[in-house]
Amino acid sequence: MNIKPFENYSDEDLIEKIKADHLSELYTFIYARYHSKVLEKCNSLLHHKELATEFSKDILSKAFEKLDGFKGNSSFSSWLYSITYNHCIDYLRLRKRLHYPHYNQQHEIPEIVDEIEEDLSSVHYERLIKLLDLLHTEEKAMLLMKYQDDLSIKQIAESMRLTEGAVKMRMKRAKARLMYLYKTLYGSYN
Repeated sequence: MNIKPFENYSDEDLIEKIKADHLSELYTFIYARYHSKVLEKCNSLLHHKELATEFSKDILSKAFEKLDGFKGNSSFSSWLYSITYNHCIDYLRLRKRLHYPHYNQQHEIPEIVDEIEEDLSSVHYERLIKLLDLLHTEEKAMLLMKYQDDLSIKQIAESMRLTEGAVKMRMKRAKARLMYLYKTLYGSYN
């Protein structure tokens, strides 16, 4: 079958065609669209190029196997990125490289953080990106899910296997820590 005519279909239309007509070969378009983005997200969380390469392939395969679970309640990219973060965070937790409560105790921030303006939109973008790597991987993942991938608190909670309340609390703490680091290192938010 010639799949070229399907090349410009939206993600959702391709998925519908894959599911309805069992045209699994159309997944090559999805794979091509998202491989580099998934690889980049894996690498930013794992900081290990070879492992990130392996994980990106595994995640895209896993997403294909779970396509029936994609209901279209969010964009396909949000759904895929949720799987990506979940896969990487699970790996890090398993390797005991990600123990958030212990990290949080060791990296206390002053009580004044509640007074720090947490508006991330007013800060210098390149500086902010550099500071993300100073955060705990789980905090970084949550902030990226929320502000880069536009996932809802509910989607983040499902992905991280946390309650929505825990996500809100950790998100607030992550933003406060990020803004505290920003102000400490750069003096102002501009």
